[in-house]
Amino acid sequence: MPVGGLVPHATRDVADLVIRNAKIHTGDPSRPQAQALAIRDGAVTVVGDDKDVAPHLGAVTKVVDALGRRVIPGLNDAHLHVIRGGLNYVLELRWDGVRSLRQGLAMLREQAARTPKGQWVRVVGGWSAEQFAEHRLPTVAELNAAAPDTPVFVLHLYQSAVLNRAALKAAGFTKDTPDPKGGQIVRGRDGEPTGMLLAAPSALILYSTLSKAPALEGEDKKTSTRHFLRELNRFGLTSAIDAAGGFQNFPDNYATVIELAKAGLLSLRIAYHLFPQTPGQEIEDLARWIEMVRPGDGGEWLRLNGAGENLTWAAADFENFSQPRPELTPDYEAEFEKAVRLLMENGWGFRLHATYDETIRRDLAVFEKLAAEGLFPAGNRWLFDHAETVSANSLDRIATLGGAVSVQNRLSFQGEAFVQRYGPGAAADAPPIRAMLDRGLTVAAGTDATRVSTYNPWVALHWLVSGRTVADLTLRPPTNRVDRQTALAMFTRAGAELTGEDKVKGMLRPGCYADLAVLSEDYFTVPEPEIPHIESLLTVTGGRIVYAAAEYEGLDEELPPVNPAWSPVAHFGGYQASRRAALPGAHQAESLSEAIAESEQHRQWRIARGLAPDTASTPFDPCFAL
Repeated sequence: MPVGGLVPHATRDVADLVIRNAKIHTGDPSRPQAQALAIRDGAVTVVGDDKDVAPHLGAVTKVVDALGRRVIPGLNDAHLHVIRGGLNYVLELRWDGVRSLRQGLAMLREQAARTPKGQWVRVVGGWSAEQFAEHRLPTVAELNAAAPDTPVFVLHLYQSAVLNRAALKAAGFTKDTPDPKGGQIVRGRDGEPTGMLLAAPSALILYSTLSKAPALEGEDKKTSTRHFLRELNRFGLTSAIDAAGGFQNFPDNYATVIELAKAGLLSLRIAYHLFPQTPGQEIEDLARWIEMVRPGDGGEWLRLNGAGENLTWAAADFENFSQPRPELTPDYEAEFEKAVRLLMENGWGFRLHATYDETIRRDLAVFEKLAAEGLFPAGNRWLFDHAETVSANSLDRIATLGGAVSVQNRLSFQGEAFVQRYGPGAAADAPPIRAMLDRGLTVAAGTDATRVSTYNPWVALHWLVSGRTVADLTLRPPTNRVDRQTALAMFTRAGAELTGEDKVKGMLRPGCYADLAVLSEDYFTVPEPEIPHIESLLTVTGGRIVYAAAEYEGLDEELPPVNPAWSPVAHFGGYQASRRAALPGAHQAESLSEAIAESEQHRQWRIARGLAPDTASTPFDPCFAL
C-alpha cells in the first residue's frame, strides 16, 4: 500500500511487513538507531530508513506507519511461569495494577455473582497489599460478605492466603485438619480454621489448596493459553523462558503448548525447563527425561532449554521474606551432586532457584568439586535464579565456573517485608545487580510471574531503573541501579544468551528474528514514574502481528472467544492499567473522588474495629465558614 510516498514496485525480495517513520532502538551496537525496517519470512531483512526499505515494497507488503513512536526489540522475560500461567489464566481474577482494596473487593463481589455453582473465584498473584491505598489485605469477613456462597481463594505473595467460608468447606479444612509441614492453618478460639493460611515458611500449603479448585479441560486449556500469550504480547513480550515450577508435570502439563506450537498458534517464543516434582524421585525423573529429549530440541517457537529451577527439593530455599531464612538439611549435597553430575555429563544445562547466599555457597561448593573433574565450565549453560542476598565472593565463584544470573523484581512486591526483616542496608543490595554486571556476568531479567509478581514487564523495568517498590518505597540506591538501555538489554539480549539464541534474538538487525514492539510511550524519554504504564500498541513476533491496539486495532490475529463465558478475563480483562500520574481536568477530579471514597471506607473499617473514634466526617470548607 502507498504510504507517505512509498510506492510498491519490487518484484524480488519483496517484504512481508515494513515498519517506517519510527524511532527504532535496534539493540545492535553496530547500528543503534534506525527509522525503518523490512521483514520477510519471519526475519529482519533491512534496517535503515525509507530509502533503504523502499526497494522491497511489493503489492502484498503490509506497511505500518509508527507515527514517530519508539520501536524496540521484543521483550524476553527470562523467568516466567508462562506454561502454568496459561493453563489457568481465564479462571483467575487479576488484581495486577489495581490501586485500592475497595476496587479489588468490588471486582470480587461482581465476579462471585457471575461464577456458577461448583466454581471458585481465585485471585492468584500479581499484586501486593502495599500497592493498595488501604495498605492491607482483605479480611475473611469481607470475603464472606462479598461471596457468601461461592468459594473465594486470595493468594498474597509467598506469604499467605485468605479463604472465605465457602472455600474452607470446598477445600475440606476442618477443626481436625492437621497443619502441613512448613505451613499453618490459622484457627480461632474454638479450634476451627478462620480462613487464613500461612506459609511458615513453605508456600506448599498455599499451592496445594489452590490445586483443589476446578481446572480447565481440553480445548479450554488451549484457548486460555492463547489469551494469556496475547496478554503478554500486549506489553511487548515476544519471548519467555519458562521456569517450570510445582505442580507442572512433564510431559502432561506441557501438552497444550506443544499442540499449539505444532499448529503454529503460539504468539510467544517459549524456551522451557523440566522440574522434578516428586521428592526422593528427582534423579530417576532426570535420567528418564535425558533419554526422552535434549536441550535445543524443538524449533524457533518452542524448545527445551534444560532442567530446573529445582533439581532436588532438599536444595531449594524459600523466598517468604515475612519468615526467617529457612535452614536447609545439612546433607542435601549428596543427592544434589548426583543430579548436577548427571546433567553435566549428558550435556544438559540447568537453572537453580536460590534466594540466599547461604544456599548459593553450598551449591557452588558442589560445582567446584565437579570442576576438578572438568565438568565446569564445560559449555553447558547454567545459572542461578533470584540471588537476592548473593555475596561478592559468590559472584566471583559463579564467574569462574562460567555461570550466569537471572534476577526478578520480586522485591517490587515484597520489598517492605524484606526491609522489616533484614533492614534497609541489606535491601540496598538485594540483589546486587551492579556488582553482577561489573564482573561481566550475563544478567538477564524477568518477573517470576504469575503467583507473586505481575507479568507486566514494565513494572520490572521500572524496578531495575528506579529501585522502587510498587508502593514507591526506595530500596536500591543509584549505585545499585541500571540505566534504561542496560535494563532493556537485560530484558532482550541477555535472555537470548541464556537460551543460546543471542545471534538471532534480542536485536533488530538483518538475519535476526522479526520480534519487535511499537510502544505507547518512548521508554527512553518518558518520566521515570511513567515507565510501568507503557504498553505496546503493535507487537510483532516472527513477522506476525500478534497484538494491535489504538490506530492499529484489528491488524492482529483473531482469537477464539474466552471460555468459559463467566471467566473473569472475559469481563475484566487481565492487567488493570491505571491512569498516568499527570491527569487533566475530569480524570483528575474523578480520581480525587475515588480517593475520598476509599478514604471514607477505610475510616469506617477502622471505626468498626475500635481503631479510630466514631466522629462525624462532614467535610468542612473554610471558604463557607460564618
